Amino acid sequence: MDMPRGIGTFVVWDYVVFAGMLVISAAIGIYYAFAGGGQQTSKDFLMGGRRMTAVPVALSLTASFMSAVTVLGTPSEVYRFGAIFSIFAFTYFFVVVISAEVFLPVFYKLGITSTYEYLELRFNKCVRLCGTVLFIVQTILYTGIVIYAPALALNQVTGFDLWGAVVATGVVCTFYCTLGGLKAVIWTDVFQVGIMVAGFASVIIQAAVIQGGISTILNDAYNGGRLNFWNFNPNPLQRHTFWTIIIGGTFTWSSIYGVNQSQVQRYISCKSRFQAKLSLYINLVGLWAILTCSVFCGLALYSRYRDCDPWTAKKVSAPDQLMPYLVLDILQDYPGLPGLFVACAYSGTLSTVSSSINALAAVTVEDLIKPYFRSLSERSLSWISQGMSVVYGALCIGMAALASLMGALLQAALSIFGMVGGPLMGLFALGILVPFANSIGALVGLMAGFATSLWVGIGAQMYPPLPERTLPLQLDIQGCNSTYNETNLMTTTEMPFTTGVFQIHNVQRTPLMDNWYSLSYLYFSTVGTLVTLLVGILVSLPTGGRKQNLDPRYVLTKEDFLSNFDIFKKKKHVLNYKSHPVEDGGTDNPAFNHIELNFSDQSGKSNGTRL
Repeated sequence: MDMPRGIGTFVVWDYVVFAGMLVISAAIGIYYAFAGGGQQTSKDFLMGGRRMTAVPVALSLTASFMSAVTVLGTPSEVYRFGAIFSIFAFTYFFVVVISAEVFLPVFYKLGITSTYEYLELRFNKCVRLCGTVLFIVQTILYTGIVIYAPALALNQVTGFDLWGAVVATGVVCTFYCTLGGLKAVIWTDVFQVGIMVAGFASVIIQAAVIQGGISTILNDAYNGGRLNFWNFNPNPLQRHTFWTIIIGGTFTWSSIYGVNQSQVQRYISCKSRFQAKLSLYINLVGLWAILTCSVFCGLALYSRYRDCDPWTAKKVSAPDQLMPYLVLDILQDYPGLPGLFVACAYSGTLSTVSSSINALAAVTVEDLIKPYFRSLSERSLSWISQGMSVVYGALCIGMAALASLMGALLQAALSIFGMVGGPLMGLFALGILVPFANSIGALVGLMAGFATSLWVGIGAQMYPPLPERTLPLQLDIQGCNSTYNETNLMTTTEMPFTTGVFQIHNVQRTPLMDNWYSLSYLYFSTVGTLVTLLVGILVSLPTGGRKQNLDPRYVLTKEDFLSNFDIFKKKKHVLNYKSHPVEDGGTDNPAFNHIELNFSDQSGKSNGTRL
């Protein structure tokens, strides 16, 4: 087994691999700007013409939220806190089932473009506007973190200018989003998932070779207490236990997969509901694969540095820089592979940021422009959508500056989703699952949920929980050679782990800080969702909720579940389904327009096509 030595540096081949990934991503955007006549309508730009199929959409769903935060954050999480993070495998299963069987059926049958259209159909314009504004704020904040993460990795391993990398990320994403729309976003995601898996695989294979096999890595992890899968402590103040990950994680990720525009926009762009559901279930396999890779990278990280922790020894300035450090340590003899790993982190970013920009453009056009400017033509809306992509690209780059002041990447990202995503999911759950919920209950519930989750979230940033709540595991530096230690100190941009931009030091701990503010960050979403639901129900009952006449399309019904089995019946009537030849694809989607129609005579129209 090799001992750690001085780490390598980027060489020409690394830059070539990295630049190649950027060029191919941009080329996909250029291709979809012109393929099939380009982006003729806002539906083409924002929804891919609603003709997408399950596999590319599934890979795109996986790429969107398996970002650089995952590539850099999860291995360092496992290195410091152990492999209990792999319990998220169960969480992802529950999340996909909830998204596919509760939220997708309602969104799909309504044929909406923006999920917030549902809020106006079910409640009123005011509720829709609140949902839209919250989503825009949440997504810009999250995207700032996601742009900053790989720029930090680049700064660490190559000495790239940190802010040059931040701007480059935003510009490349904005370029292919603006040119190619949702199709470009989905197909670049497919390419980038391949890069992410290749980057992880190169690290895992080489780590196994250097450390003397996978069994050695697992033995080291076991002896270091890293294989701590089963912690059944029910205390909600412990950062990660089986229960916080299963319950809190399910709420946090359901708010992402179930109701977040970035994800919903993908699966409702599928040409049939069966394809839409299939995309979510195939995506589950992708989530498991990426989780397995990132957890194993964390164990390899521990095996390599169990006697000489680079963070404690001041060779890196933040835990999120450990993975790039490992890459330059073990892959320095293979020109191009360090570049592949940085391309892997960068791919995660490009996929997430492009999804966010496209979703922000969709929400702005559908919720803030279309309802108030009804005279705009489809061509004008398409141009406005592209313009909004540029504006949001610039805004997200600006938010990366704020992200540079926040604490650890993974926790900061999931905290933002918890604080804002939880109340939003509570709002949608109220509409879909509670038939007597009304607009007054929805509005009051949303405000109460948002206020509560913001209270606990900001409190936790100001007064972080004590180490006994987070349970970091032992890290050693006894094996560090002092001469090696002196010659290889790295100059990096500081991104401290526990400090937040709002943190207050040297303060007397109160019961509020030790209990409420020490709640596991994964429960922020749970608190927001449950408070929104509970308050919404309690306010709706006395304000006439049971007297309203509700269209059954707006709630989840028994027929929505039974329609899962329609795929087996379809062959009986497929022959008389179409009385004339039409182009295949998309016609099962309730919002599909085979030809953009605008004529008043309904007698000449059938299934969106002219007879």
